[in-house]
Amino acid sequence: MSGEAMLQGKIAIVTGAGQGVGRGIALALAKAGATVALLGRTLSKVEATAAECGNGSRGFHVDIKDGEKIQTAVAEVIAAFGGVDILVNNAQEVPLGTLMSVTDEAFLAGFESGPVATMRMMKACQPSMVARGGGVIINLTSSATVRWDMAGYGTYAAVKKAIQSLTRAAASEWGPNGIRVLNIAPHADSPGLKAWIAARPAEAEAFFSTIPLRRIGSCENDIGEAVAALCGPSFAYLTGATIPLDGGQANFDG
Repeated sequence: MSGEAMLQGKIAIVTGAGQGVGRGIALALAKAGATVALLGRTLSKVEATAAECGNGSRGFHVDIKDGEKIQTAVAEVIAAFGGVDILVNNAQEVPLGTLMSVTDEAFLAGFESGPVATMRMMKACQPSMVARGGGVIINLTSSATVRWDMAGYGTYAAVKKAIQSLTRAAASEWGPNGIRVLNIAPHADSPGLKAWIAARPAEAEAFFSTIPLRRIGSCENDIGEAVAALCGPSFAYLTGATIPLDGGQANFDG
């Protein structure tokens, strides 16, 4: 099966799909043949990316911190396309800073937009995947969870580590239904990474020098195409794992 056709007939949901990694994943899934429902807070952004995707892809508005709106958005996708085969939980508010500087509000927003939203999205899509004979869920974690120096990243790592635990649980509980659940940990040239580089240039330079491949990944060509492959038949026996898409920088085996 060609790369362009391996996801033909599949319906994919991607959250935070208006820019960055989410946009790159949506474009790659569409290139592989999927019809993509792009979810985001700014409808104009996801609609613009949907037009780039083609294949009948559409943008949908959602606030992933609102459980009722998640239910409504997933119901709208199922009504429009007939079901869900692939879910990519990409959207996330990032609580960065030292423990003394991160506010309770920012920390809670990280959990609400991260593990809480991830669980809600997975639970909303799971019945459709079961009815369709299986599916694939891709959740996003981060190499922040295995940093050698956690100073300034503890709250972010806590949020992402919680997502990894939910992924393992979903893989175990829903595997008998043919649903595979994976984490990816990407480094990509997203707006968020560019903002981090601008805010911490010295730290960024030192950080990038530790990437064996000596480059940052492309949102579409490196991250998106890897996700499309993971959703395809070649990886049908892979579930519950964390896949670092970071040029070899992080050691998840330690």
